[in-house]
Amino acid sequence: MPKRILQGTVVSDKGDKTVVVDVERIFRHPLFKKTVRRSNHFHAHDEANKFKSGDLVRIQECAPKSKLKRWEVIGEGSKA
Repeated sequence: MPKRILQGTVVSDKGDKTVVVDVERIFRHPLFKKTVRRSNHFHAHDEANKFKSGDLVRIQECAPKSKLKRWEVIGEGSKA
């Protein structure tokens, strides 16, 4: 089964080798037909401590690395 890849913004880089990524999704409400925004925070593994707050990154599912980390940073996101 393929691993999910998400794109989001780094909101915290205070942990060692860890970043917190905010991933926002936009969808249309099924009843009211209004556009709704929802966001989730994911803890992701950043081996080189390369990424800082505000960076656009892509994260990929991985085997658990710690209590909260189930994702790893695979690179910078597209600037689209």
